[in-house]
Amino acid sequence: MKSALCSRFFILLPWILIVIIMLDVDPRRPAPQLTSRPYFSPHTVGCGGSRVPLRRSSLGRDAAEKRNESRPRLQPEPRLPTIYAITPTYSRPVQKAELTRLANTFRQVAQLHWILVEDRATRSELVSSFLARAGLPNTHLHVPTPRRYKRPWLPRATEQRNAGLAWLRQRHQHQSAQPGVLFFADDDNTYSLELFQEMRTTRKVSVWPVGLVGGRRYERPLVKNGKVVGWYTGWREDRPFAIDMAGFAVSLQVILSNPKAVFKRRGSQPGMQESDFLKQITTVEELEPKANNCTKVLVWHTRTEKVNLANEPKYHLDTVNIEV
Repeated sequence: MKSALCSRFFILLPWILIVIIMLDVDPRRPAPQLTSRPYFSPHTVGCGGSRVPLRRSSLGRDAAEKRNESRPRLQPEPRLPTIYAITPTYSRPVQKAELTRLANTFRQVAQLHWILVEDRATRSELVSSFLARAGLPNTHLHVPTPRRYKRPWLPRATEQRNAGLAWLRQRHQHQSAQPGVLFFADDDNTYSLELFQEMRTTRKVSVWPVGLVGGRRYERPLVKNGKVVGWYTGWREDRPFAIDMAGFAVSLQVILSNPKAVFKRRGSQPGMQESDFLKQITTVEELEPKANNCTKVLVWHTRTEKVNLANEPKYHLDTVNIEV
């Protein structure tokens, strides 16, 4: 009898449980909404019923940090040192043509400031209007060369280069100087854009070859083991720095640290302007060879041929006044 009751009980027990579960479920109760993020209560009940703070999950923070680490961090680009190009200029038939060629080169050089110094008592309308249309950061200065120095065998542009140096020193007198490089860019030269890339890393004074100068195809510093040890030149090898004005650049900090370094008139021999200036700020041992250890020509002393104006009338006859 007992065995029969037990067997019937175990047969009915699963069905009884199913009925109880079905009666407990309310079909009208709305299902809980699923959320994209789990909700964490700021507190949880600990042992003994006391509420203790729940530590914030670090999963989200760790995931965000990993995402940030996977992305390349953009570093701010270092500011390029400014190249200050001092160009002396004077009135002549080819002046505008020379300046136009030079401006076309400078427009392709990043972070360049053009200091144009006229050999005049006042600014000329030609140069002023030219600079206004040049589209270049520039400073327009003027200073006349004394009449007694306008002789063929005397150095040119001394006063103009010194005026450019004075402007630079005055500009940075009351402020910390930004990285910069000074270059004397005469308007009768031709410059490769690669030259400006080379000079921009100048720490003190950098040097390189110059083409078509000194009666030779080129002149250059002689380099051994990364140091200048002499000069390949066709004129006055005894010069302390047998180099053309277009063959060196100077750090702006060096210019500011040597406020008395200028181009001299008194006591300076012809062709010695570069040496007289460089002796005041550096030594041959400190020179920094550029242009593949001074084996590449990146600037040429291409003097413009003297213009033939034999047929130009004495008085202007054209009905239109054209600026050349």
